[in-house]
Amino acid sequence: MKPTIKGHLVFVLHAHLPFVRHPGYDTPFIEENWFNEAILETYIPLVRVFRNLKNESVPFRITMSFTPTLSLMMTDPYLQNQFRKYIQNLISLAKQETKRTKLDPHLHYLATRYLEHFIDTESIFEETKGDLTQLFLPFIESGELEAMTSPATHAFLPFYDSEPSVFRSQLKNGRRTFRRIWGRDPKGIWLSECGYTERLEEELDREGFRYFFVDTHGITHANPRPKFGVYAPVEVGYGVFAFGRDPESSKQVWSSIDGYPGDFRYREYYRDIGHDLPWEEISPFLNSNGIRINTSIKYFRITGKTSDKGYYHPDWAMEAAGNHAEDFLRNRIRQAEHLFESNKQPSVVVSPYDAELYGHWWYEGPQFIEFLFKKIHFNQNTIKLSHPLEAARALPRVQSVEMKMSSWGENGYGEVWLNETNDWIYPLIHDLSIRMHKRVHEFASGTEDQIRILKQMGRELLLLQSSDWAFIMKTGTMVDYAIRRTNVHTNLFLALDAMLTGPVDWQVLEAAESENNAFPDIRLEDFR
Repeated sequence: MKPTIKGHLVFVLHAHLPFVRHPGYDTPFIEENWFNEAILETYIPLVRVFRNLKNESVPFRITMSFTPTLSLMMTDPYLQNQFRKYIQNLISLAKQETKRTKLDPHLHYLATRYLEHFIDTESIFEETKGDLTQLFLPFIESGELEAMTSPATHAFLPFYDSEPSVFRSQLKNGRRTFRRIWGRDPKGIWLSECGYTERLEEELDREGFRYFFVDTHGITHANPRPKFGVYAPVEVGYGVFAFGRDPESSKQVWSSIDGYPGDFRYREYYRDIGHDLPWEEISPFLNSNGIRINTSIKYFRITGKTSDKGYYHPDWAMEAAGNHAEDFLRNRIRQAEHLFESNKQPSVVVSPYDAELYGHWWYEGPQFIEFLFKKIHFNQNTIKLSHPLEAARALPRVQSVEMKMSSWGENGYGEVWLNETNDWIYPLIHDLSIRMHKRVHEFASGTEDQIRILKQMGRELLLLQSSDWAFIMKTGTMVDYAIRRTNVHTNLFLALDAMLTGPVDWQVLEAAESENNAFPDIRLEDFR
């Protein structure tokens, strides 16, 4: 007799980076390393996990968003070559480290592991000539991986509900870019920062999106209050479904106090030889304008709440990852059984995380996923991994509700992206968004040059609307860069706007098209 499934686990990774691409500068932008680090520590390790599961005939289901800016960067030849330089530099550094550490057996062992890891990463990267999307596509085509898109540049949409053209341009370019790069239309969308606002579902339906995700209170504060809380999707109008984050499974991973990544056996993120070694030894490998940066070579484990750190032991860390996968599964089974008893239907537990948590911040995170998925397959039959709509279809009924504005930011609304550190950007963005809407109506039937200028204005506007700049200003990291990007896109938009009726500065236009080359298939009607 086939066992009764009492719960569906929807495991979601949100993969996103802002569009950071700066070719042709004498001084390198260290911000380009955000992408390089994510490739090395998150994206390729996830590919390894998926391949391991496939090779061992372990069925799995995982849902990932690949934001349009990230998808564009994954397929960009300039950034692909930048990663080649990055990984070859790390291979050279690791070779030096195997020599420097030869008198310390454990450090030498770790340095050798890093060297092998970097060489294997380069090999996987080159399998598809640097196009990471081609590494993930086989798992999309076989059904294990469901890929979603997001608004074009990860704009926080609740702040723009007074300007419908922002909704439309962000959603249209998000869907169109996904289809061009991934070869299919996305069923779901990751709303930037899980930011939902009323009436958004109509725009989502217009673009063909069938589901999205919100934080817990987005569901529990809905009207009427959902009978099953966050443990079932709700329909919010036009046949669009909202899935709410499960707080319990999120806390087990996210919590800075109780979360798995804080285990003392795991690798310490903040002890990197880019900061630990003498400057004269490490500086030839940093290429960072005299600034110490991470190299991804880290020899210490978390150890405890002390600056005195012990050496990292990969076998100890793998034991911890296995234990934590077992604990996570045990809690999901207990949760599913309790909810099935009270609700009389299978629960849908949505566990969403930033993809970069797995591998970049929590080095062993990808191994945790692999262990978890294997244990779900081999060790139990109470819950199953499901994609969002698979879980929705398995339920006997879905409740229709009306939801209010919410996000997964601190305190649940918009204060992360609108506060005293970043409030100055929004009058600019709103003014330019309204101006773009007007210019499209005025010049949509203009000359070939005016059309070209308008399209680049659209790219600059979309890049300006990114929520990342406001977030960086709030967190206080790389603030100068966020301010620079805000000012650059604003000033370029205004300069291009003046060219619609005045002389064309071809050098400025061509430079903008070269550096900010996102959304090659942008359309003027997106901004109507």
